[in-house]
Amino acid sequence: MSVRPPQSFRQSNQNTGGFNVLEYELMAARADSLGRHGLKVEAALANLKAWTVERQSPEERERLVNEASDAVWAFFVQREICGLRNNRDAIQRYGIPNEVLARLGAVRR
Repeated sequence: MSVRPPQSFRQSNQNTGGFNVLEYELMAARADSLGRHGLKVEAALANLKAWTVERQSPEERERLVNEASDAVWAFFVQREICGLRNNRDAIQRYGIPNEVLARLGAVRR
């Protein structure tokens, strides 16, 4: 006489041919977050680019550079979470200045 294991212990064949629903939802959330971070980078870089000596102080520029570096840092972290390890294409696409890249991950007091 053979004993068959309960149905709850058997491996499901449902997920072998397609995406797991949970994995699909996680991928969608990662992509959405990456897009939102990209918009924040664009806004921070636009604010930095709009700075002029005549209308704003050097302290204001310093603040804008710090905000841009924080936004780019968060964007790069999110890209790594999504599996995108090389940031050269993002640097080129967004036109991230070297001044901002030099401050990535810096802790300010």
